[in-house]
Amino acid sequence: MHHQIDSLAYSNKLRSLHSEHKLIFALSLFVLGYIAPVYIQILIVLWLIIWVVIYAGIPFKVYGKLLAIPLSFWLTSSPALIFGIIINSPNQNLQQDMIWGIKLGQIWLYISHRGLEQTLTAFTRTLCLTSCMYLILLTVPFAEIIRVLQKWRCPSLITDLLFLMYRFIFVLTQTATELITAQKSRLGYINWKTGIKSISLVTGQLLQRSLVSYRQISLGLVSRGFTGELKVWHSRRHYTNWRYVHEAIGGYCFLLILVSYTKIIS
Repeated sequence: MHHQIDSLAYSNKLRSLHSEHKLIFALSLFVLGYIAPVYIQILIVLWLIIWVVIYAGIPFKVYGKLLAIPLSFWLTSSPALIFGIIINSPNQNLQQDMIWGIKLGQIWLYISHRGLEQTLTAFTRTLCLTSCMYLILLTVPFAEIIRVLQKWRCPSLITDLLFLMYRFIFVLTQTATELITAQKSRLGYINWKTGIKSISLVTGQLLQRSLVSYRQISLGLVSRGFTGELKVWHSRRHYTNWRYVHEAIGGYCFLLILVSYTKIIS
């Protein structure tokens, strides 16, 4: 998946647009989506689907799989927000918040109205903010993100760490895939006990090989005259598509007006 994301970032239809414009647009929507109410967050998600799938040409199947990743975490955390447990009888405030409840001895298990609202808010906010980040990852190559951050005077320590972390993601995924494939060929996951043992071996080997890769990268940087800052070079020319610029500015202003109107009437 990581290699596919990197490939799409270099081959999408918005590749030739200015990276600074796409970063500013996505980050502005990120801030707006964080403070916006639920229905505006849904509008942002639908609008970004148009940008990513139609304008950038990213396959909807790939984009759907990426959105399913944060939603899986949301599903695992939702029961803790929806359900509540109390001992003894609920008070008046709790009865107003309770949609449905059952008594099990001295314990009450109930569904919280406030918890359902928090779950819905978490769902739309997670989907909205993740969509903003995917707009960056799927349309801007990571090397250009680093270049833009350096242009914006971001500390070199942060950009270097981001670059090395991004590099190690590919190293770890490739190493893990090779180890798991080798174990599967030797029936390493034939049953639960053998599978747990195989996973522990993969974890140990990943740590060992990560340290070896770190030493190799460190030696490679020193041998090439590393002076404390990684330089990113690019030769691709970008152009400004005024239709996209006008649509981005106009759509953002419209959403901003909706957020302001909602804050006023509330």
